[in-house]
Amino acid sequence: MAAAVGLVPGTASAVSVSGAITSGATTSGAKASGADRDAVRKAKGRTFSSPAERTVTTVPSGPAAKGSARAQQAPDAATAADQRLGVALNAYAEGVDTFTLETIVSSQEYALVDVVIAWGDGTTDTYDASVMPRDFDLHRTTHQYAAIGSYEIKVTVKDSATGGVAENSLTVATEGTEFTAHEPKRLLDTREGIGAARAKVGARSSVALKVAGAGKVPAGVRSVVLNLTVTNTTAPGHVSAAQEKGLAENAQTSVLNYVAGQSVPNLVIVPVGEDGYVHLFNAGWAPVDLLADVTGYFTASKAAGYGALAPTRIVDTREGQGTAKGQVPGYGSFDIGIAGRAGVPAGATAVALNLTVTNPRSAGHLTAYPAGKAVPTTSNVNFAAGQTVANAVIVPVGADGKITVRNGGWNPADVVVDVVGYYSPQSRSALVVPPVPFRILDTRENGSWNDRPAFPLAPRSYEWLGLEGDTSAAEVDAWALNTTVTNTRGDGFLSVAPDPNFWSDYVRGKNVKPQRPVSSALNWTAGATVPNLVQTPGGKGGIVDFWNQGWSSVDLVVDLTGFYETPGA
Repeated sequence: MAAAVGLVPGTASAVSVSGAITSGATTSGAKASGADRDAVRKAKGRTFSSPAERTVTTVPSGPAAKGSARAQQAPDAATAADQRLGVALNAYAEGVDTFTLETIVSSQEYALVDVVIAWGDGTTDTYDASVMPRDFDLHRTTHQYAAIGSYEIKVTVKDSATGGVAENSLTVATEGTEFTAHEPKRLLDTREGIGAARAKVGARSSVALKVAGAGKVPAGVRSVVLNLTVTNTTAPGHVSAAQEKGLAENAQTSVLNYVAGQSVPNLVIVPVGEDGYVHLFNAGWAPVDLLADVTGYFTASKAAGYGALAPTRIVDTREGQGTAKGQVPGYGSFDIGIAGRAGVPAGATAVALNLTVTNPRSAGHLTAYPAGKAVPTTSNVNFAAGQTVANAVIVPVGADGKITVRNGGWNPADVVVDVVGYYSPQSRSALVVPPVPFRILDTRENGSWNDRPAFPLAPRSYEWLGLEGDTSAAEVDAWALNTTVTNTRGDGFLSVAPDPNFWSDYVRGKNVKPQRPVSSALNWTAGATVPNLVQTPGGKGGIVDFWNQGWSSVDLVVDLTGFYETPGA
């Protein structure tokens, strides 16, 4: 299990209902301690239960049973007692790969029992207990699996006096999930009536999007990767997403923010409800159109684990890095050989990128997709003339180890690509999505970080965020964070990268200054509020750095949406 999230009190308030994140926006003002954040990471997930009524009893027969003390005292005592023996099971999922099992043994007669727990992975735990008449014995046992997946837990209770046996079982699935790439496919477009009614999503209203069974997304999917876009906006607002309507409408976080006349994309990882739906809530006071493109999904079964990488720039058309120098023509495209490059291994099924457009000569969009496939009717980045926009992308890798980036605008534009990770069957790092997203930093709020008053990120500087406390080694492989920059006073970009120090290095003044990154997580202009998903390792000590690469101060909001951890670690 991973170490504590080492954060001091911070606000968990939502963005303002007016949409754009505004200074001082709060709800109840409740504070969340570092211990609370640890609870979010390790909070019990789903519960699996099998009641005592499902107990199967086996009554002993033969000389051994007849010779028992209980049988000699009363001929029918052994049979009656064994039939009254019951065992109920409750299993609570914790973290990426661990369960706490409650074994509740009951009996109508006094009984000494031996209990065997077979965990379904070839390992067992045993204990003995005494059960008083018409009472029960509750025993809790914790077990960590070496791999994610579904397991049948079988509990056998044997009466040591009569030899009678009571059995019960249940099937559990780990909270950790692995990724399956999905060719980009549009699941929702309220402008066209795809996936919902052909109408804008009303103010303070939500849309239910069926995910399981759509495209190639299977039933039982636990979370889905969507490229979400809001467009045709007439007033400021924000969008939240969750597996239930109530959670989306009462979310303390946002997945994207917008202002009037703006089209905003953001990559989101959203839990899927038991009914196969996700819910998208327009928290603004005016109707908007919503688009959602699926690029992958997570299940509690063997697929592809995540490999985290420090951000590495692999393409910059302005410099001729990774492709031909010069802007990508309107409706033009180029391929990127990604497998076996920049830390991405051969055999990777998908890559996590940050895709940026800059210097576009007209409005348009960028689309990333597996090389060799037809151009999908989806988009990853939407832009206006002269705008610089970045967006996170998870894109399947083509059979030749390449991906394609297409400029969907009429006129040329420059493209920058940074790789931040990959998904591969050889990687074991699994994703855990918290029950609800959790705000871990808001520089507008007093006490959000290190008991400091509200503070913006100073220009050309960085702030470090310790996500695992002062540990000897980071146990989380990577963090999925929704970052939002607001109260911008000039142009700039945000970089997010792992820090080379431990928490104690900063406390003792022994830290070394991290090297300034060259990659960008998001770009902004004066007055803009910009979101983007960031997937990043936390460095050797679980510390993440947030760099303001502009020349003016900005405010930063960071929400925890998930984390990757290796099962059995």
